[in-house]
Amino acid sequence: MTSSIRPLYDRVLVKRLESEQMSAGGIIIPDTAQEKTQMGAVVAAGEGKLLNDGNIRALSIKQGDKVVFGKYAGTEIKVGSEEFLVLREDELLAVVNQ
Repeated sequence: MTSSIRPLYDRVLVKRLESEQMSAGGIIIPDTAQEKTQMGAVVAAGEGKLLNDGNIRALSIKQGDKVVFGKYAGTEIKVGSEEFLVLREDELLAVVNQ
């Protein structure tokens, strides 16, 4: 389904990672009390940032990277039954090394 979405320029398509179902103390957290996680996996990335001189600078993010983003960053979209975020590369806060 995600192959039908191709982000433009410096945008990336991110699938949120599942949030923890249990606290560190072993308490199960119900869905209504969980906050959306601020980590996700890059599903697709645009070709790069369009510069003022017309050139395109390649993104440092690639498909498969785990990233951290701000709580209110990006635009949420729904494709079929799946939810994604579309973010600009500069809205990403960090890449998580595995």
